[in-house]
Amino acid sequence: MIASALDAARNGDEGAFRELVEPYRRELHAHCYRLLGSLDDADDLLQETLLSAWRGLPGFAGRSSVRTWLYRIATTRCLNAIRDRRRRPVTAPVPPFDPPPPTVRFDVPWLQPYPDDLPGPGDASAPVIAREGIELAFVAALQTLPPRQVATLVLCDVLDFSLAEAAAMLGTSRTAAKGLLQRARAAAPARRTAPEPAVTELAHAFADAFAADDVDRMVSLLTADAWLAMPPATECYVGHSAIAAFLQASATGRGGRYSLRPVRAGGHQAFACRLHGRDAGLLVPIADASGTGISRVYRFLDLRRDGGTRTR
Repeated sequence: MIASALDAARNGDEGAFRELVEPYRRELHAHCYRLLGSLDDADDLLQETLLSAWRGLPGFAGRSSVRTWLYRIATTRCLNAIRDRRRRPVTAPVPPFDPPPPTVRFDVPWLQPYPDDLPGPGDASAPVIAREGIELAFVAALQTLPPRQVATLVLCDVLDFSLAEAAAMLGTSRTAAKGLLQRARAAAPARRTAPEPAVTELAHAFADAFAADDVDRMVSLLTADAWLAMPPATECYVGHSAIAAFLQASATGRGGRYSLRPVRAGGHQAFACRLHGRDAGLLVPIADASGTGISRVYRFLDLRRDGGTRTR
């Protein structure tokens, strides 16, 4: 079946090409997302990958599987995009109040969460995506590592390609790939598994306080070193006092309270926000490893590049 579809695709049959690549579309999209940290950029790079594969079919000799060949193209395209800094321009929203000065600047403003429900029912790749490295905290940390280290780590430790396969995809030697992998493993954070009841309970408790603008209650749920970031804005507030000052300014100045709806995003319990009946982004409170407090809060202000409410 694959051989006949491949022959037909090489002869210009677009339907045969779709038959070849469709089983891998979702997992390739997730792979691009892991490397880039942005759902919007992953959309673009997936399309570039499939177009490159279509054009490159005459040169595909079949020495590897179609899946491996597609991953090589996707990895190369993503690394080129990062190298060329072809990131989508990020416009920081203007808040309807005067926020306090940030503690630091959030250096991954393009970060977006991967929707846990993106694969449709019956999608064969859904288990691959659901369990393998789309956790928001993990992907955010990857964005701070050198791109080739990230690619090697994802290919080997997330997707279980061999070191030799990863080296071939990166166009380097096995020895060099081993060095990239070792450095990436040393720097990468541990990946979170399915949330425990205590972690989910903490997230809901924080969300309830957030919806009520109960700043004292929110702060009481934070760890001592907690921080709050609001992609695509670059402000980041670290520590109880700084976070409390921002939350109080937001509650006073935004002109209304949020209504929240529990969802899943980026492997975490999350909450879709609405204000004055309109979409207002996403709240993702993430507990620390011990599940004793909220260590980081992501308040995504706008998950869509073509609209959406940007209200802090």
